[in-house]
Amino acid sequence: MDIKVVSEKNNPLLGRKEVKFALKYEGATPAVKDVKMKLVAILNANKELLVIDELAQEFGKMEANGYAKIYESEEAMNSIEKKSIIEKNKIVEEAEEAQE
Repeated sequence: MDIKVVSEKNNPLLGRKEVKFALKYEGATPAVKDVKMKLVAILNANKELLVIDELAQEFGKMEANGYAKIYESEEAMNSIEKKSIIEKNKIVEEAEEAQE
C-alpha cells in the first residue's frame, strides 16, 4: 500500500489540518484502520485526533482517493465532527486494541 499526500491545508478557524491523499494498493481495498495507521506514521499525527472522513475507490483500478482531518484537540473534534464519523474512527481504534 502506497499513500501519497496530494494536498495539506491548515484550517485554524476549525482547529484542524485537512489532508487529501491518493492511495495505491494491490488486492482488496485496504481497511480504514490500515489506512489510518499508515497516515499517522506518514504525517506524525496523534491517532486519536486523526479522522478519515472519506475513502473513495476508483472503479476498475487499484487506487483510492481519501480525505482526512487532523484536529488540534479532542474538544474541537467532538464539537465539529458528526458522531457517526467519530464512532467509525473509534471502532477502528478499539478493533486494533483487541488484536494486540
